[in-house]
Amino acid sequence: MFTGIVQAVGQITAAVARGDGLRLTIDSGELDLADVKPGDSIAVAGCCLTVVAVDGKTLSFDASAETLRCTAGFEGSARVNLEKPLRLSDRLGGHLLSGHVDGVGVVARIDAVATADGSYLLEVDAPEDLARFIATKGSIAVDGVSLTVNRVHGARFAANLIPHTLAATTLGGLARGTRVNLEVDLLARYVARLQEVG
Repeated sequence: MFTGIVQAVGQITAAVARGDGLRLTIDSGELDLADVKPGDSIAVAGCCLTVVAVDGKTLSFDASAETLRCTAGFEGSARVNLEKPLRLSDRLGGHLLSGHVDGVGVVARIDAVATADGSYLLEVDAPEDLARFIATKGSIAVDGVSLTVNRVHGARFAANLIPHTLAATTLGGLARGTRVNLEVDLLARYVARLQEVG
């Protein structure tokens, strides 16, 4: 489990074909790797991946064809948000995330908010089948970053990005048309399922 509070921004240094997937090599940036070993999970751009090697500040992961099918952002030398899994003694600063990306959205708008000091308005078009899980004042993860939904219209949702979020994550580099990994709120998914079977 994760919280959507990004601990470091890493950089993909290699993405090499391996079977029908990719071996990703990532410079972990400022992420503390003292307690990280092969077999551990790390959220990479919101996607839970298993560490297969640690070499200094470099982490390696294998991304399967299925992972690549339902995510975005693992190509080239992309910058990626990194988060180690939640420990039971940790503060829950964001919201509970599984690291299982539900779908890929597309940035429809990202503009400075005229009345705020450095904040930006982000609007994302989510896949139609995820829209029912997104609610005003609910939570959503965008590339692994926990955000509060400000409003929803159809499959488009809006969130405010404060200066800290823009500086401490990859969201400051978003542009119109950028594809982003989305994970809807776990509680919304379970409530919807209960209504289906109830």
